[in-house]
Amino acid sequence: MVHVAVARRFAVVFALVFLLLSGCGGGQPKPVDLPAPVQTTTLGVGDVFELSIVGEERLPKTFTVASNGTVDLPYVKRVHAAGLEPEDLALLVRKKLMEGEILTNPDVSVQVKEYNSKRVEVLGEVQKPGSLPLQPGMTLLRAISLAGGFNSIADKEEVTIRRKVNGRIKAATISVEAIINNQIPDIPLQAGDSINVGQRIW
Repeated sequence: MVHVAVARRFAVVFALVFLLLSGCGGGQPKPVDLPAPVQTTTLGVGDVFELSIVGEERLPKTFTVASNGTVDLPYVKRVHAAGLEPEDLALLVRKKLMEGEILTNPDVSVQVKEYNSKRVEVLGEVQKPGSLPLQPGMTLLRAISLAGGFNSIADKEEVTIRRKVNGRIKAATISVEAIINNQIPDIPLQAGDSINVGQRIW
């Protein structure tokens, strides 16, 4: 009977240890519960873009939308850019070039480099917390990198994104370590997102 009791005790202890280790085993991270970003690509004040006209490579390429929403461009002078999609601005420039008989059938493209009119916040335990201009295709890792990266007390497992969706704030806590280790995909950002990096608990 003594041997049976001892065996049962060992079995109970073994089961408890197994359950404890299973709970701490670090399985796959949970999927991020955050609504997909709404991408707004219209140009606004302060936005920086490149204008390319095939065959006119010597012309200036980089332009910034002025505070009144306009921009001065080669050949066509001043146009109102704020509120236009990049492709609409390219079509407008093309139309003006043809109407002014400057170029016959120009190939014009516009590529946005920085959306200064659309910004994201990176706060908490990063080297340079603050507001950043949204870049096309910006992700969580890119934003943290632009904020100087994590500081020495940052908790890479506790990074919170707050996103406004239909007038309400949705929040999700994300493990950046899991992104770095390719366990979950990087998180695309949208204008107005607020990122907060928590402090590591020693």
